[in-house]
Amino acid sequence: MRTYPNTAALMQRGTEFLGCETAILCGAMSWVSERNLVAAISNAGGFGVIACGAMTPELLDAEIAATKALTAKPFGVNLITMHPALFDLIAVCRKHGVTHVVLAGGIPPKGSVEAIKADDSGIKVICFAPTLALAKKLRRSGADALVIEGMEAGGHIGPVSTSVLAQEILPELAAEHLIFVAGGIGRGEAIASYLEMGAAGVQLGTRFACATESIAHPDFKKAFFRASARDAIASVQVDPRLPVIPVRALKNKGTEEFTAKQREIAAKLDAGDVDMAAAQLEVEHFWAGALRRAVIDGDVESGSVMAGQSVGMVRCEEPVSAIITELMTQCEAALTR
Repeated sequence: MRTYPNTAALMQRGTEFLGCETAILCGAMSWVSERNLVAAISNAGGFGVIACGAMTPELLDAEIAATKALTAKPFGVNLITMHPALFDLIAVCRKHGVTHVVLAGGIPPKGSVEAIKADDSGIKVICFAPTLALAKKLRRSGADALVIEGMEAGGHIGPVSTSVLAQEILPELAAEHLIFVAGGIGRGEAIASYLEMGAAGVQLGTRFACATESIAHPDFKKAFFRASARDAIASVQVDPRLPVIPVRALKNKGTEEFTAKQREIAAKLDAGDVDMAAAQLEVEHFWAGALRRAVIDGDVESGSVMAGQSVGMVRCEEPVSAIITELMTQCEAALTR
């Protein structure tokens, strides 16, 4: 069995917090991060995270149960803060004894962190922090750990790069707080650099999307294998009134369709047919449907092939265990130079 003493020492706070062997989380990818991939990552020593996305409480209940049937190792559940049934989803996580809940997509609504931790549940809460000020606020609000994710990531992104976020936040907070770094990480050398800056671990999504255990359609995976970093582009906001969070995906016809969709929604706003909240929900429904078409149906022309800029480092289908071993070997080599 391979050992990684230098990496393990720097990841120790992260592994103790997550309850796994390597402080590598799998980013929650809708339609991709389901029972098979999540269980495979946890079984390989990483930390799998179910992407709840738009699931109903009943669907999440079944997904958690199915994942527990495939692994006895810890795993987390990612919940979108704007989900209309957020508190019911939290109740499902509590019912199953989920050890970690990740709150994503915005500032956790009032009472959500408290609901997760009620009655001394022992559940750990992980939140995303796009700025130093918000990172401090989230810690005061009860978050047990933070993820800082740069714009190189796939899916919904912020405006700042991973390297800049790391330089802003890690020196200020990492000594006393658990910070995981995400966005554009494709090799172990990058992991080593963030660990040396004080990160407790890292989160990767794109590297795992095409794992052997991933249920993504073969054509979805082939699109990754053909792509380079420059093919993973961020969506454009057409109307400044429309609260559109940029999404990074491989450029295709679906990119143009989203631009047209924004114009359609903006026209509805002008006509008074929808309010801003309904407009935001319509945007999210668009992405959910477009992503499903790509991941499940293999429609990589008009579907949304969400991918981070590290996509050029995904060259073939590999088992999760091989991906984690490669990342850890590269990280250890970098730390021992």
